[in-house]
Formats: sequence, C-alpha cells, structure tokens
Amino acid sequence: MKVTVLGAGAWGTALAKLLVKAGHTVVLWGHDEGHLAELERSKRNERHLPGIELPAALRTESAITGAIEGADVIVAAVPSKAFREVTGVLSSFSGVVVSVTKGIERESDLTMCGVLAQTARRAQRAALSGPTFALEVARGIPTASVAASEDPFIATAVQELFHQAAFRVYTSGDLLGVELGGALKNVIAIAAGVCDGLGFGDNSKAALITRSMAEVRRLGVACGAQAETFTGLSGLGDLTVTCFSKLSRNRGFGERLGRGEKLAEVLTSMTSVAEGYPTARSAYELARKHDVMTPVIDEVYRMLYEGKNVARGLHDLMSRDSKAED
Repeated sequence: MKVTVLGAGAWGTALAKLLVKAGHTVVLWGHDEGHLAELERSKRNERHLPGIELPAALRTESAITGAIEGADVIVAAVPSKAFREVTGVLSSFSGVVVSVTKGIERESDLTMCGVLAQTARRAQRAALSGPTFALEVARGIPTASVAASEDPFIATAVQELFHQAAFRVYTSGDLLGVELGGALKNVIAIAAGVCDGLGFGDNSKAALITRSMAEVRRLGVACGAQAETFTGLSGLGDLTVTCFSKLSRNRGFGERLGRGEKLAEVLTSMTSVAEGYPTARSAYELARKHDVMTPVIDEVYRMLYEGKNVARGLHDLMSRDSKAED
C-alpha cells in the first residue's frame, strides 16, 4: 500500500520506519523543509530520534498536496494544536486516515478523530494508541498497541497495516474511549512528574495513578465511552508507562515543574510537544461540561493555568475529605 505519514516528529518518523519495514511505500511529510532535507540526506532524524537509522526506501515530501497524492492510507501524526489545519487538506480524501495524535481540541471538545469527521468527511477514520514510545518502536523493542474504529473492518485493516512481530496490534470498537484514554493520561503524567520533582516515592505515584484511573474512567464514560476500555492498552497501559518512564515528555515536563522551574522556561526549552499541557485545559473544561469530579486533572489545570504552587496542589489532593474507594 502507499502510506503517507503527516508529521516528521518522533512518532511519525518511527511509524514511517515501521511501515517501510512491513513492505509499504511510505512518504513522510513535515512542515520544516530544511529538516526534511537533512532527514532525506542523512536518513536520520537526529532532532527527534537520535541514533536511529532510517530505511533508504523512506521518501520525504515537503508539499503536503504532493505527499497525499495517490495515498491509500494517511497517518496523521501532527500535534493536536495543528491537527485541524493540517488535516483540512483531506476534504476530498476517501481512503483510511489513522490518527496517532493524543489530544482534545479545546474549542470543540473533540478528539482527533472527531476533528477528522469534520475535516475528512469522506475518509474512513481510525486511531492507533497505546503504550508506544517512539524511540522504543524505532529500535524494534516489543510493543503492543490498539487500533480503534467504529467500523470493525477498518479497525482490522489498520491492525493488518501495522502488525509485526515486534509491534502487536489489537482492535477495539470503542474509538472514543481509546482516544480519550490516550489524551487524558498525558495530564496525569504531568502530575506524576511533579511527584518525581518533589522527591515523592513509589507509594505516592501508585496512589496517584490508581485514583487518576478512576477519574479518567468517570470522565470517559460521561462522554460516551465504554468503561472497560480504560483498563486496556490505551487506558491503563498508556497511563502506566507515561507516568513511570524517563522517555515520557509529559512526565519530564511535570518533573521540571516539581523541581521549581518556571512554566514559561520549560515550555520554550522543549523541542517536542508535551500534549498534556493543552489537554489539561481541555480536560478541565470537559469535566465541567459533564459535571464530573476530576480532582487530579483539576489540580494540574490550576498549576498550569492559574499559577498554583505545585507543592500546594499535591498537598490539597492528599488532604481532601476521606471517602470510600470507587
């Protein structure tokens, strides 16, 4: 198949490498023409995937219309803030579009496939999610993920597109649940990083993850997702790895805040997007809209958007009224 990957960051590049290995013809598009030229010349993406050799067959294209021409499948791997703009060129595309971006559009409360329903109306939509760090996938380290679509045939087609010995893909019909799990866990990972920055231990983080999973599930179900989805790869699996791993941008983002760095300094110094930052505001507003109690998400929002002291935020979480576990 001919596959176009939109987004030459770490995840887009890793998936492009994976798809070439599977025997597909792959074109990688990015917004930075100079970066693409260097990637094409060196067959490396040192900015986002240092030390990874890319296949000679991987082709790059800086013109998005040229990149998508003749494609059977498009993989959308651009940041959530640019997702609507970039996928706006897909209005006449009638193939399969796979979103691998984990976010919620603040203005519409839509997940990325919800955005695709407006920008790529003729396309078949799916999401690929799970505990999938780009660098590990690029190195061929065994990984499991989930392909989700409201159409079971599309979910299976995406599964077959990506599935390899070191990249196992399951399927799900709960597209909304899979996307919400992937987006909301980034907010929780920021809180987990704050715990690390403040010097808290494993007990603290285990408690945070467990209670956060309860509120992520509550919010997801209120939005129309299935509760059991949040105990799968795109929920608990992704939450766990993102909260513990040193590879996690969102956990690292929170850790720097916990150590006392200023938010503006952290944001300007990052070369890749920490999706938990914009998602914290989207999730906070979504919880208000559905009248769902989300104490961890609320505290992360207050730290990021109201300037609340991070140590005070964690203290307020722990000092809430006692209650039964739900």
